[in-house]
Amino acid sequence: MGMGLSLEKRDFSNIIRFPRPALTGIISQVFILPLVVFLLFGFTNLSPFVKVGFVLITACAGGSATNVITHLLKGNLALSISLTAINSLIVLITLPLIVNLALILFIGDERTVQLNVYSTIINIFLTIIIPTFVGMVIRNYFFRFAIKAQKPLRIILPLILFAVFFVMIFLKDNDSHDGIKDYLYLVPWALLLNFVSMLIVYIFSRSMSLGGRDNFTISIEVGLKNSIVGIYVAETLLNNYEMAMVSVVYGSITFFSTLLFGYLAKRIELWGYGYRNLF
Repeated sequence: MGMGLSLEKRDFSNIIRFPRPALTGIISQVFILPLVVFLLFGFTNLSPFVKVGFVLITACAGGSATNVITHLLKGNLALSISLTAINSLIVLITLPLIVNLALILFIGDERTVQLNVYSTIINIFLTIIIPTFVGMVIRNYFFRFAIKAQKPLRIILPLILFAVFFVMIFLKDNDSHDGIKDYLYLVPWALLLNFVSMLIVYIFSRSMSLGGRDNFTISIEVGLKNSIVGIYVAETLLNNYEMAMVSVVYGSITFFSTLLFGYLAKRIELWGYGYRNLF
């Protein structure tokens, strides 16, 4: 709702009128990310279950954290919210396919991975679409309040998100995470995947001649994943603790690395814009 205070109807209508950025983000999620993770981890000596864990977290859509980072960096927030909602629906189909492929290639096993369609759709409406719409309505009728609220919200929103994120990852089930220290070796691999995937998607976005804000917005969307979904699939559907720990580690550190990459990409875009203006 706080992010909706900075949005107007035309921000979303522009996505429909100019669909290239949204299509670029969807292609990045569905095709580029799986290719990157399979090539990056397919030839390593990591445990097969860890490899599948990294494929799993990559197959997840971006969560609301991507929207907050985009809002904080003044990216294309409407694009970020739209991609989060669209990709959350797409992964209902792509995640089972990609994870099953990883299970076959790395473990030689195939299992049924099925996400709850009804629950996912309800969650998208309750956590993304409805709150954003409410914020936009408030902006429409109380414009001055919305403008004044934007500055403090850029600080408040990330703090709230980080607090909730910390509780969900570390305090939700302490007993199951007693061995997290045994998985600290995954940190460099998680950072490598995070950086490489964002860099490749950023380069791809620039090759599509998108606007500067769109480039780093799409990179943020593919870099930070909904680790809660990854943990749920690994623990509940695949019943594998090692796979779940990959999502725990990835989700624990990539908020900050994604924020850093988004900031650097934004500076590159601003520098390029200023450089072009000299001529």
